[in-house]
Amino acid sequence: MNDDRKRRAAHRAIEFVTDGQVVGLGTGSTAEFVLKALGDLVRQGLHITGVPTSEAAADLAQSVGIPLADLNDVGRVDIIIDGADEVDPAFDMIKGGGGALTREKLVALSSLRRVYVIDETKLVARLGQSWSVPVEVLPFAWSFSALHLTRLGCKTRLRGEPQTPFVTDNGNYIVDCRFDSISDAPQLEREIKQLPGVVESGLFAGITDVLVIGYQNRVEVRERSAR
Repeated sequence: MNDDRKRRAAHRAIEFVTDGQVVGLGTGSTAEFVLKALGDLVRQGLHITGVPTSEAAADLAQSVGIPLADLNDVGRVDIIIDGADEVDPAFDMIKGGGGALTREKLVALSSLRRVYVIDETKLVARLGQSWSVPVEVLPFAWSFSALHLTRLGCKTRLRGEPQTPFVTDNGNYIVDCRFDSISDAPQLEREIKQLPGVVESGLFAGITDVLVIGYQNRVEVRERSAR
């Protein structure tokens, strides 16, 4: 059922894409529906250039015929369409369940418009209710970074087995940080980013422009008011 909601929302989200745009291509199960739908449009004559947020997204985009470019080559992205793991009423998000959070955030920050596709189960009153915050850290001192993260009030867990930890496309590790709840996502995002050994966090505060939400029988589009 969730796949049906995601698929409908994905098809609505790609209506924001216009011919000739540079499009950020998200990572994850919801983003897969977006990439496949965009691939269908490309085969029908839509001209876009995709900037993938992970190796997995690049592989899928190539398989459906979407031309790709590197972020360094395009400089600016017209629109990104991606998924999210949790979204609160302020449109702040937790992302990175798939481990692509650093590239996802860089492409988002390079984008003029940021559209996120979710199903209704991802809407929460406060971040941290269901998901941990993933934090990408340098392997050299991941335990040192984890120690500092616990001082922010969370329980930490290295993603994967200690002998074979999960490795990101950037060659780093992920420490998943479980907070009871997050009352101030922008402040916590800043605090995490300042810790030694941290590359990036999966808190996306103040980034989302548009939410496309799949419900059982409808799709809702919400736009964030200026603040």
